[in-house]
Amino acid sequence: MQKKKWNASLLAAAMLWMAALPLHAAEFAQQAQRLVEQTYAADAPGAVVLVARGDEVLLRMARGRAVGTSGRPLTPDDRSHLGSLTKQMAAAGLLKLVEAGKVSLDDPLSKYVPDFAGGERVPIALLLNHTSGISGLPDMARVPAGVLPLQATTDALVDVFKHQPPAYAPGARFAYNDSGYILVAKIIESASGKPWHEYLAETLFRPLGMTGTCYCPDAPRPSGHTTQGGQVKPSAPPNVTWENAAGALVSTVDDMHKWNRALHEGRVLKPATYQRMVEPHAASGNYGFGIDHAPLRNHEQLAHGGSVIGYAAHLLYLPGPDVTVAVLRNFNDGGEYAAAGALARKLALMALGEPADLK
Repeated sequence: MQKKKWNASLLAAAMLWMAALPLHAAEFAQQAQRLVEQTYAADAPGAVVLVARGDEVLLRMARGRAVGTSGRPLTPDDRSHLGSLTKQMAAAGLLKLVEAGKVSLDDPLSKYVPDFAGGERVPIALLLNHTSGISGLPDMARVPAGVLPLQATTDALVDVFKHQPPAYAPGARFAYNDSGYILVAKIIESASGKPWHEYLAETLFRPLGMTGTCYCPDAPRPSGHTTQGGQVKPSAPPNVTWENAAGALVSTVDDMHKWNRALHEGRVLKPATYQRMVEPHAASGNYGFGIDHAPLRNHEQLAHGGSVIGYAAHLLYLPGPDVTVAVLRNFNDGGEYAAAGALARKLALMALGEPADLK
């Protein structure tokens, strides 16, 4: 009799717990919406935000304006520039070629760019985690006028910096370097016989149903913004041909959710390859291949941010609770890259039911 009573009590408690779950999700959505509204003004460039736990989308919203302070409101369907989130997809694309036996991470860079200065001493793996030692061009906007055409190919970009001497010994330390991912694009093109972005679309985006993700310079999207003379103004569009595989893609928060779940749950890479992607190199601190592997409080966190002219982005994933947060911002004035990341981390903690009082 006592056992029956205990079982009945346990069942009743379980039913109450299950009934409370939708309420918890609703409470989270209300609190998270308030945080986003406090972070971004309604009458200024803003952001599109998504928070999900597994397949369940807990928050999907937009705040702010697509153009200026009086243009149409942003919508949750709007595309935005990913900036350096592109690196994560380029890295995964190259790793697919490794799995196919067309590339080895131990291949020297000189196999693909024979006249690259010091390339015979740079394994491809070091390009992916920014420990290669190549000098490159960390900011392509500093290229002298006339050196590159406005619509630059991968080969044209590589030609600009391939004769610069190495900055340090390969593998000696971490130095974030966009040019390493232009070389990743070159390797993808050499091994696949296709432009890097076409290869990614064919190998990753279309199979995963990421219909909003593309290398599409002319596709409609909200204007990017920056501060000029103390006022928020639309910015010149980023030159995506110069950004290349370091930062040229655009996407949506829904596609970022699809990407996180596919990549981190084994539908993109084989387990051993995925582990190689997310585990940091001894010299790279927390950085893997296009992914920062740093804890969030006491939770494992896999994340990356992005920043180009007028736009900022952040994407994070918490593997245990299966939490995704994506923030796509149509304003960038230097600090937005970090600010988008701070908001994403607060939202992730709130989704876990933890205080979001990050310092």
